[in-house]
Order: sequence, then C-alpha cells, then structure tokens
Amino acid sequence: MSSTSGQLKQTERIQSGPGPGRGPFGGGMVAQKAMSFGPSAKRLVARMAPERYKAMAVVALAIVSVVLTSFGPKILGHATNLIFAGFIGSNIPDGVSKEQAIAGLRADGDDSRADLLSNIDFVPGQGVDFGALGSVLLLVLAVYVVASLLAWLQGYLLNDVVQGTVFRMRSEVEDKINRLPLGYFDRQPRGELLSRVTNDIDNISQSLQQTMSQLLTSLLTVVAVLGMMIWISPTLALVALVSVPITMVVASQVMKRSQGLFVSQWRRTGTLNGHIEESFSGHSLVKVFGRQREVEEVFATENDELYQASFGAQFVSGLIMPIMMFIGNLNYVVIAVLGGLRVASGTMSLGDVQAFIQYTRQFTQPLTQVASMANLLQSGVASAERVFELLDAEEEVGSVVTERAPVSMTKPARREGRVAFEHVAFSYEPDVPLIQDLSLVASPGQTVAIVGPTGAGKTTLVNLVMRFYELDGGRITLDGTDISAMPRSELRGQIGMVLQDTWLFEGTIRDNIAYGAPGASEEQIMEAARATFVDRFVHSLPEGYDTVIDEEGGNISAGERQLITIARAFLSDPALLILDEATSSVDTRTELLLQHAMAALRTDRTSFVIAHRLSTIRDADLILVMESGAIVEQGTHDSLLAAGGAYARLYNAQFTAAAVA
Repeated sequence: MSSTSGQLKQTERIQSGPGPGRGPFGGGMVAQKAMSFGPSAKRLVARMAPERYKAMAVVALAIVSVVLTSFGPKILGHATNLIFAGFIGSNIPDGVSKEQAIAGLRADGDDSRADLLSNIDFVPGQGVDFGALGSVLLLVLAVYVVASLLAWLQGYLLNDVVQGTVFRMRSEVEDKINRLPLGYFDRQPRGELLSRVTNDIDNISQSLQQTMSQLLTSLLTVVAVLGMMIWISPTLALVALVSVPITMVVASQVMKRSQGLFVSQWRRTGTLNGHIEESFSGHSLVKVFGRQREVEEVFATENDELYQASFGAQFVSGLIMPIMMFIGNLNYVVIAVLGGLRVASGTMSLGDVQAFIQYTRQFTQPLTQVASMANLLQSGVASAERVFELLDAEEEVGSVVTERAPVSMTKPARREGRVAFEHVAFSYEPDVPLIQDLSLVASPGQTVAIVGPTGAGKTTLVNLVMRFYELDGGRITLDGTDISAMPRSELRGQIGMVLQDTWLFEGTIRDNIAYGAPGASEEQIMEAARATFVDRFVHSLPEGYDTVIDEEGGNISAGERQLITIARAFLSDPALLILDEATSSVDTRTELLLQHAMAALRTDRTSFVIAHRLSTIRDADLILVMESGAIVEQGTHDSLLAAGGAYARLYNAQFTAAAVA
C-alpha cells in the first residue's frame, strides 16, 4: 500500500477530533446498565468451539480423575474398618466366636455395645491385619497418584484451550479495529479503547485460566461425591442435600448484586486509563497552561470512583466465601452427629461414617470453591461484555471479515489519478449539514490546493477521498470508478499521505522509509531518500540509515522526521497524494527544504494540498477556497488575487499580519 497503515491511523487520530468525553480533563461515560451474566458467559464459552476436541479430552480426563479421587475416602474407610476390627478383636479372648461375644454382651444388658460389634467384621483374639491394611493403603496411593497425573494432563490441555481462545479474541479485536469507521474513534476515548484491548482481554485470560479447571472439577466432584454418599447412606445424603438450595439462593443473590459492580469497576478502569493517557500525552501543554491542579483533581475523582466500584465489587462478592463456609460447617456438624448415632446403633460401620464425613467436606468444599470463584467469574464476564461491545460495533460499509493474511509485497497497477466529486453531500451529524452539493474535478498530475478558515471542511474533503467516512449523497470517482465500489485496500493503495504530525515507529531510518513499500529494494530506498533530501542529513548521523529512531522520534529534529515521512510516501509511488499541513510545524529554512522534497513527490501525480500558509501553494494548478463546507472560489493564485474575493482577503490578511509583526 502506498499509504501506510500507521499514517492512516495517525490521520484518524488527528483529524477525528476529541469526540465526547475526551480531552485532557475529561473521561468517557460509564454505562449504568450491564448485560446479564448468563448470555455473556454462554457467548464466552461458545468462543472455545474451535478447541472442542481438546475441551472434550479435558472433560474426559476430569471425569476419570474425579471418579478415582471420589473412591479414595471409601477405600480409606475400609482401612479404618480393618484397624477398628483389629482393635476390637485384640480385646476379645481367643476361642470365643463373634456371635458368642455379642450374645454375652446382650446377656449382660449392654445392647449398645452389642449393636456396635454386630456391624464389625472382627476375629476374636486377632489384632490388626497389617498385610491387608498395607494392600489397602497401596491401593489408595495408586488411585491418588493416577488421579493426580490425569488432573495435571487435564490442566495442561485446558491451558491450551484457554490461551487459544484468548489468542483468537485478540486477533478478532485487532481485525475489528481495522474495520471500524472513523466515527467510532470520534466517539470513543483512546484510553478507554486501549483498556478494552489490553486490560479487559488480559482479565478474561486470567479469569478463564483460574476458574475453568477448578469450576469443571468442582462440579464433577459434586456429582461424584453425591453418588458415593447415596451409595453409603441415602438418608444422610438427603440431609447433606438440604444445604444445596440454601447455597444456590445465597450465591445467586450475591452474584446478582456484584455483577453490576464488576462492570462498573472495569468501565471506571477504562475511564481512568483514558484520562491518564490523554493528560500524559499532553503533559507539556498541561504545564504550559498551569492546569496541573485540574488534572490532579480529575484524576483524584476518577481514582476515587474506581476505588468505590472496586471495593464494592470485591466486598460483595467476597461475602460468598464466609457464608458458604458457615453453611458447610453446619452441615458437617449435623452429619457427624447423625453418623455417630448410626455407628452406635450398628446400622453403619465406623469406616463408612468416616468416609461419609470426608464426602460431606468434599461435597461442600466444591460448592464453596465455586462460590469463591464468583468474583473472578463475574470480573471476567464483565470484561467480556466490554470486549463484545467492541466486537459488535457497527463496521464500515462494505467491510468483509477475512482471515489474516501476510502483507502483500505487490501493489495494484497505478491509476492515472483523475478524481471527481459529483454533487457530494456529507455531515458528521444528521441535523448539522457540512458539505452540500459539492462538485469538482482534479485532473491527472494536477496539484489542487485547499484553503480556508478552520472548520471549513478542508480535511473532511480528503477524508472522504480516503473513504474514512461514507457519503450522504453524490459520489466520488477515481479514474471514473466510484470509490464506494472499490475495496478500501485497493483505493488506499493508490494514495499516499504526509501529515502535519509525523508518525514514526521504533526502528531504523531505513525501516521507516521502507514501511511505505514492503519488499522495496535497497536501491529503491536510497533513491527515495536522495529525492526527498533525507540522504543529506542521514550521513551526519553516526549509524547512518541504521540509526534507530525512538518511538516519538525524539533523537532527530521535526524537519528530519517530516522528510522521512515524505520519503516513505515517495517510495510507495502513489497515484494520488495528500499533503495535510505538512510544513506548518517547521521553521522557514526547513520549510524550503520540505517544499523542494514535496515538489519532487508531487511530480507526475495528482496532489491535494491542505495549507494555511498561502505562500506554499502559489504554484498550485488549482486553488479551492472553502467556507462552511462549500467551495466559494476556485482558480489559480493570480486569478484569485485579481478577483479580490475570499482568497484575496485571506492572502492579504496573512501577509499584512506578517508585515505588522
């Protein structure tokens, strides 16, 4: 592409204006109503569909691991029975049968002990069978080792599933941003958008990673343990189940309350990020106008609101854990009392009661864990809602969802560059017309200068050529082809841009120039550098073209940065060139050098030049004078001066002011 993606993004950022809620002293609005938890959670889980086979393996491994683990207490209960039977048998004389011992107790009136011994498989005169006990303990060890290995493998696969899901989500968000219309960025604070792309997606990743495995295991454990409890004692199992509806009611009420607080927390985070990003990017301006106090006050207000939202979300969701533990402990006490009575009555063995008490703890513990994960789940789903809002935003007309493809090293054939506006109408807001019934023609190779007061629609005109916005009426054609019928990539591949504010990425000077034409040869890069006078200052740098420019380009002057952007556009060899106030931020001497470079750049291509310094566009083939979105005059420099109209007034006012100064 002749116009680089970085330049396009810079244009969007510069020309769109601050939009609602932006500026160094204001943040974005915080939505008061959140989406429901259920639909957002289902949508988030549905995004794991491409990993469904791995997810099925995760579920299978979790089932086997949980089933093996659930058998552990039952086997240990058998070990307890062996120990208890050995203890009882060692205290009964040898030669007396079990039946005789029980009958003797009943004859002595000790029915409770008789009932207790009737349910114990002991041998009078024989102590603990350590051989059998050792076999049972080895079996338990084997069961737990296998269960642990399966759980580890399950966690490994689940990590792959979660990270793959988040990877695709990041890719979709990146692709979505490139398909969004410029109007979306007009309305969206930049820090808020960055928070959705970074903080919210990271939070989704952490929430899924920390909760999915535990949630799956906990739910399966509840089912498996419930089955074991029913097997051991249906009566005690019913008692244990009483706590479930109580738990569900309490958890649902707390989650319903905390969900809105978590959404507010992450929206406040985005708002605070927006304020910090804007105030820091304009730090020098803030200091010049002495507005540090106002910035600090806004920060303190936003920070306090974030604190209140975060504290409320964490406090309310944090209530679940202690409440659940209290309910679980009550259930534990009831089961222990009832189990002891059943052992004493001989209806249950001591090992079964021990196993049941363990199952009771294993039953309530997963429910407690699920409840304790409520804050993580709700925080993650709240972030997912914000990301889904971005993914659901209306896209540019004609945008097509495609799979990611490598950057093309070839470009479409260069067009002649004839641009025609035919009865064009456009407005940013439906009730505030800006451009109405505008018609003009820029012939191939012609330099068209656009002048006028601020807000006249100069930049809007070139934004319409780039299809940053869609027209309300009329059409714009490039070599007779309606640009609305052209893919945006093809259209923008014919256009090069040089802006007032330069955009350079962190890399060498060579890389920054080559960014305009992927795959350009070294000879082509050098030719572009020489034609635009970059070569003149590069040789004075110690590393030459290998000099690394920092992110802000602070290690070279403003004029040198601008020359690099001109060389980048020159290398792309566009059919149509847009120069938007490209010399307004440099001194007069540097401006002359830039004008020579831009003159070389404009050769043999149609150019639109937006300028406030009228001295820079005297040689333009056509000068358009715009006021309130309409072309009020057009002609050459000399003809417009002779006409004594709007252009003459602008020109005379500018040079009169310069003379007075």
